Amino acid sequence: MKKLNLGMMGVILSLAWPTMLEQLMQTAVQYIDTAMVGSLGTAATAAVGATSTVNWLIGSTVSALGVGFLSYIAKACGADDRAAARRSVSQAVLAVLVAGIAFTAITLGLSQQVPVWMQVDEAIRNTAAQYFFILYLPMLPRAASIIFGTVLRAAGDTKTPMKIGVLVNLINVCLNFLLIYPTRVLTVFGLSFTMPGAGWGVIGAAIASAIAFAWGGIHITVVLWKHPMVSPRGQSIRPDWSILRPCLKVAMPNMLQRFGTSLGYVAFAAMINSLGEVSTAAHTIANTVESAFYIPGYGMQTAAATLAGNAYGAKDGKRMKDLAQMFIPIEIGLMILSGGALFLLAPSLMGIFSKSPEVIGLGTTVLRMVAVSEPFYGFSIIIEGMMQGVGRTKRPFVFNILGMWGVRILGTFICTQLMGFGLVSAWACMIAHNLLLFCLFLFTYIKGAWNPLHGLENAAA
Repeated sequence: MKKLNLGMMGVILSLAWPTMLEQLMQTAVQYIDTAMVGSLGTAATAAVGATSTVNWLIGSTVSALGVGFLSYIAKACGADDRAAARRSVSQAVLAVLVAGIAFTAITLGLSQQVPVWMQVDEAIRNTAAQYFFILYLPMLPRAASIIFGTVLRAAGDTKTPMKIGVLVNLINVCLNFLLIYPTRVLTVFGLSFTMPGAGWGVIGAAIASAIAFAWGGIHITVVLWKHPMVSPRGQSIRPDWSILRPCLKVAMPNMLQRFGTSLGYVAFAAMINSLGEVSTAAHTIANTVESAFYIPGYGMQTAAATLAGNAYGAKDGKRMKDLAQMFIPIEIGLMILSGGALFLLAPSLMGIFSKSPEVIGLGTTVLRMVAVSEPFYGFSIIIEGMMQGVGRTKRPFVFNILGMWGVRILGTFICTQLMGFGLVSAWACMIAHNLLLFCLFLFTYIKGAWNPLHGLENAAA
């Protein structure tokens, strides 16, 4: 048993660390982006952050399609059915084309309206609209990056999406440096030189991101076509409902969940935007800071989903149970460490992105509040990930919609719009949402409802 656990631990870490590193790089670039734009002033930070929740709405909806293919491909790989895995990847190509084209039309067509709906201050509304429009010009390659990255991870290849993600982020940072700032004189190690720059500010940041996204989508598509296990070469991309039905059966509840919760984030952000520029900036920066401390959780979730799908495909009930018993304590331990670090470092991290004492103070308060709840949220992340891997997405959909709209949005509306409270009350409602998810997923775990092989722990692998 000890040898089995050690071997399983090695597999878990080999799948999790590339995803963690990829997310770490993405977060680091997000930090750098926020700091670069933040140097232009609070208004620039607010213009970029005002539509960020709409970005989550779109990205998470596309990601939900990937979850359906993740479950199918992981199960096929666990059953050693490579033909089925490759056929499903051809359908993922179709999903990329449909989602990419549809969301391009939607986002570009509504780019002027989004800042209005988000209650963005009129002084920065036009800048926010231009930023949003440019960011979604390369929506087709962005959809390819999201869905094809999930396909590769489902096949056990987490290193390729990591490598491409690192390069995308490096391109983004370099272009930011050239496009955001004007031509200026820099001094490095005592040597002064003229650094050319476009001086486009917020618009420069949008162009840099758009170019990086486009390159990443093209690159991951080329890599997928050459992949030895899941290349769609020679496969038809016409709709194959024998594959699409089970994929969509898993994806649709997850898509509705992500759409519903992301729409909740939009409503949540709109209420916060109505609190004024300081609250908007503090919320935007605090969200950026907080995202780095969820990296261990979401890295482990990817590994949990893939390995749970493999165990389900192999009909190995004992391996499924062992996976849960290993993932949960690892996840909670990691989130305790990350939550403690967030609590201690909150003032310093807020100070990286803003020089305003009001923004730093408010952001520090809400970050320290949420740091305490991270271990509870970590448990929910793992159980939800394993349920995604085995295709059980209906229950997480109900849990997340209930928590988002019944606790976070309703509570924030009462606190901020009716009672006149500020950002702290809104984040308190967010924490209450996370604690509700913990209770619901804990009950699901204890009852065994997360596991389609429950009661088959002694079945042969």
